[in-house]
Amino acid sequence: MDETLLNDVVQAALSAGADAAEAVSAERRALSITVRLGALEEVEREEARDLGVRVFVGRRQASVSGSDISAEGRAKLIDRAVAMARLAPEDPYAGLADPELLARGRHADLDLYDPAEPAPEELEARARTAEDAARAVERVTNSDGASASWSASQWTMATSGGFTGVHRASGFSIGASAIAADENGMENGYEGRSVRWQSDLPDAAHIGAEAGRRAAQRLGARKIASTTAPVIFENRLAASLLGPLIGAISGPSIARGTSFLKDKLGKPVFGAHVTIADDPHRKRGLGSSPFDDEGVANRERNLIDAGVLTTWLLNSSSARQLGLTSTGHASRGLAGPPGVGPTNLTFEPGERTQAELMKDAGKGLLVTSMFGPSLNGNTGDWSVGCSGFWFEDGELAYPVTEITVAGNLIDIYGRVVPGSDLEIRGASNAPSLLIDKLAIAGL
Repeated sequence: MDETLLNDVVQAALSAGADAAEAVSAERRALSITVRLGALEEVEREEARDLGVRVFVGRRQASVSGSDISAEGRAKLIDRAVAMARLAPEDPYAGLADPELLARGRHADLDLYDPAEPAPEELEARARTAEDAARAVERVTNSDGASASWSASQWTMATSGGFTGVHRASGFSIGASAIAADENGMENGYEGRSVRWQSDLPDAAHIGAEAGRRAAQRLGARKIASTTAPVIFENRLAASLLGPLIGAISGPSIARGTSFLKDKLGKPVFGAHVTIADDPHRKRGLGSSPFDDEGVANRERNLIDAGVLTTWLLNSSSARQLGLTSTGHASRGLAGPPGVGPTNLTFEPGERTQAELMKDAGKGLLVTSMFGPSLNGNTGDWSVGCSGFWFEDGELAYPVTEITVAGNLIDIYGRVVPGSDLEIRGASNAPSLLIDKLAIAGL
């Protein structure tokens, strides 16, 4: 859907009685192939083209979306949105982004779109290669399947505030899940990667072999007694610790007063050796975009700079509520007002390898899998179920399972030590992270 059509939608909304309006379109094509035990299991094909309209009548707003983009369908969407806005409660902070903050001129080329479109047979071959490699690993006895996929999408936006922009992106992925077994039971292992450009995909056989290796390595997992000990979060999942941070520094949380970091702006939250960056303009980044979802210009910034919390994440509404300026972190779908979200998060690496962190800690827990996190957003009390490996004398001793680690995130963040093994795998990335002491609940 081109910008001219969206601008026509905006003008039609104004003519229908809206004081301001924005229109967004999302177009997506995707193909995913899954195999299991050497047989084709699932083929999913998606082609979608949808339109969203948000209108403002004074300080009242409403949004609607639909897939009928005919002239009649567009007219119905607009009439419905304006009628809903007239009945909506007033929101003193509602409105389009401030014009002076918009991303004007030519937008940055972030190299997010690869025009390659692999054939179904090619995707199936990748999935089969990954699964075959997983099943070839010693002690792997079964498979949960392997998949390969491709997608291409385009997000177009136009507003009555004078913004128009187009954001195109592609995606390619491979994943495999293996099951290993011995006389004591079974264990799962997974490996997968997603990239913007097909040429950046790891070898499918490597993906499968790693899934198999991780499953086999977990065999013999045992439960341990509750204790307090150092904990290292493996780099593959360490970025999960950033999720509560992002929630705690989002503008809506601060405006509601429901954040455990609400009094920490401009103060140390981490040690002075910690920097956490957010970069929307990373080339080929999975979280990259040339502008935010309100059309506001975005830029790289250190959310944590030498341990100090430097900013809240703000869209236009939360910025107005706090008497501040949008930071270009608006995030939205086709319907509903924008929320807040990061782009490409990076916990900058330290100087010690994971092995060296283990030697520094001596004895403790290496977490390789996490599930069921629980967080008290007001206090920062946090816990998560996990499994991994117990290490002693700086070396892996045996796999462990059915344990929970817990602590207060203000305390955890203040003591975390990053390793050197940062690997860019997604939109949120971190090296292995060591916390010198956490409560571990086991038997």
